[in-house]
Amino acid sequence: MNALDRLGRHLLFSFDPEAAHGLSIKALRCGLPVGGRAPQDARLRVKVAGLDFPNPLGMAAGYDKNAEVPDALLGLGFGFAEVGTVTPLPQAGNPRPRIFRLVEDDAVINRLGFNNEGHDAAERRLAARAGRQGIVGVNIGANKDSANRIADYVIGVKRFARHASYLTVNISSPNTPGLRNMQAREQLAELLASVMIARAEAGQAVPIFLKIAPDLHEAELEDIAAEVTEKAIDGIIVSNTTIARPPLRSPANTGETGGLSGKPLFARSTAVLARMRKLVGPERAIIGVGGVDSTDTALEKIRAGADLVQLYTGMVYAGPSLPARIVRGMSDFARREGLENISELRDSKLDQWAATPL
Repeated sequence: MNALDRLGRHLLFSFDPEAAHGLSIKALRCGLPVGGRAPQDARLRVKVAGLDFPNPLGMAAGYDKNAEVPDALLGLGFGFAEVGTVTPLPQAGNPRPRIFRLVEDDAVINRLGFNNEGHDAAERRLAARAGRQGIVGVNIGANKDSANRIADYVIGVKRFARHASYLTVNISSPNTPGLRNMQAREQLAELLASVMIARAEAGQAVPIFLKIAPDLHEAELEDIAAEVTEKAIDGIIVSNTTIARPPLRSPANTGETGGLSGKPLFARSTAVLARMRKLVGPERAIIGVGGVDSTDTALEKIRAGADLVQLYTGMVYAGPSLPARIVRGMSDFARREGLENISELRDSKLDQWAATPL
C-alpha cells in the first residue's frame, strides 16, 4: 500500500463498515480517490463471450449496487466493472449491523440481503452513460418477498439487456432465504430457460453469466455444468461468498452469520473454479472471484482456469490503487515470461487445482 492508501484505510476504518462503504462511493462520485494509472498493454487484452476486455481484472458485484460509479471504477484500472445486485423493487435488505470486518484475516462477513434502490434507479443511471466506452456488467437478482423469483430475473434481463455489456444471474447469495435453492437442477433448468427466452425477446445478444456459490458438492457442480451447457449460457462466475468458516485468526466477528469473502475464500473458490472448468470444457467463459488481492492471486485464478478475474474485499484492505497495481504486475509478468497474451497462462495449473479437496 502507498501512503495515500494507508491514510485512506485508516480514515475509513474509523467508521462502521457500511458507513465507510457509503463514503467511498461518494468519494468516487466526486473524482476521488485517484488510484494510479494502469498500463494499456495489448498482452492483457482478452476476448471473452464476444467482448473485448482491455485487461482481465474486474470489480465484482456488491460494491456499486446501484450503478452509481461504474466509470469511476474503470478509471481505477479495472478492465470491467459489474454493478448490482439489482432487484425489480427497491429493498432495504437485512437489519443492521450487517457488515463485519475480520481485519487479521483480510476478510469480511456480510449479510446485506440485496439492499438496493431497484431497477428504475439503476436503469436511469445506466441509460445516462449510453455511448461511453468501457465494459459494464449488470448483476440481477430477485426480491426477497417476490411471489415469482424466476419472473424477477426475466424482468431484469428485459430491463437491462440494452444497457449492459453482459448480465449476471445471481442465485448464489446466502443472504436471501431460499435463493441458493435455485441452483438445484430442476429449478435451475427452468430459470435458465426463462432467462434465455427473455434475452431473445429483448432482441439483444448480451452475454449471460451465471454466478454460483462456492459451497457446492461435486454432484451439484455437475448438474450446474450440464444445465449451463444445455441452455448455452455464455459463462459462469465462480464464486460468491461462502457460508463455511475455514480457520480464522480474527478475535472478533467470526461467529456472525452471512457470507465470508476475502483471503480465506481463495483456496475453496479456486478449487471450485477448476472443477467447473473441467466440467464445461475450454470454450465457455469463466470469471474467477474470491480472495483476489494481488497480482499473484489474480494470475493463480487464471492458471486454475479463469478467463477473467474479479475482486472486491481485497480493495477494502489494500486501497483504491490495488487494481492498477495488479494490472501493472500482470503486464510485468507477461513481459518477463515472454507471453504474447496473458490467456496463454490459463489452465496451466488446472489439474492441480481441480484435485484440491473442497
